[in-house]
Amino acid sequence: MTAKHPPAHTIPARDRVIVALDVPDRPRLAELLDRLDGRASFFKIGLELFIAEGERAIELVQKRGGRIFLDLKLHDIPETVARAVTSAARVDAQFLTVHTSGGFEMLTRAAAAAGPNLKILGVTVLTSLLEDDLRAEGIESTIPEMVRARARVAARAGIAGLVCSPHEIEPARAAAPGLFIVVPGIRPSEGTGSAHGDQKRVATARQAIENGADYLVVGRPVRDAADPAKAFEAMVAEVEAAV
Repeated sequence: MTAKHPPAHTIPARDRVIVALDVPDRPRLAELLDRLDGRASFFKIGLELFIAEGERAIELVQKRGGRIFLDLKLHDIPETVARAVTSAARVDAQFLTVHTSGGFEMLTRAAAAAGPNLKILGVTVLTSLLEDDLRAEGIESTIPEMVRARARVAARAGIAGLVCSPHEIEPARAAAPGLFIVVPGIRPSEGTGSAHGDQKRVATARQAIENGADYLVVGRPVRDAADPAKAFEAMVAEVEAAV
């Protein structure tokens, strides 16, 4: 089973802001880490960077003292996912995402393969989707209903946490109170400016923390800022104000 997680209130605010390293290669990764000036401690490596650089990207972050959130959103047959989770545990990642839509057996196998240190996070409904998108697929449930259902399955399967938008924290928490919650779709407070991009269900850092998020994932508002270190500190200040 995946490891237990400490209560959010015991975690320093800056460790609760995970910086998404959404860059195409190692030179851009090194540049972004330099510009962050050692302020952040937790980093998300997603598909773009992982496919380009693989474990070399992980090693570069770890050499600078960073912790790894491996955001690969695994979704395959249970055996394949279990083997992928075993590989992720070997590279000393702290978090790894899988899609909760993969089903109970896949989630159970992922949890069993995680070992004592890797925490499996179940992605509920992507922040890029609205209910019109669900209707186009013939799904009649609302997004909160889907999050509740998938959160219950994830909890029964024994994974450690959930990923949901800032708007579904309450139903996720109600359905799976023992799981911690990681929230993407974070944008700066009103007036500081940042486009939503393809993320449609978004909120500020303060709103997400007040709604019950344990961790926040921040990408474009930090990566594309004129001063990424300053933008990161602004997010930390929002978290501290909300706690």
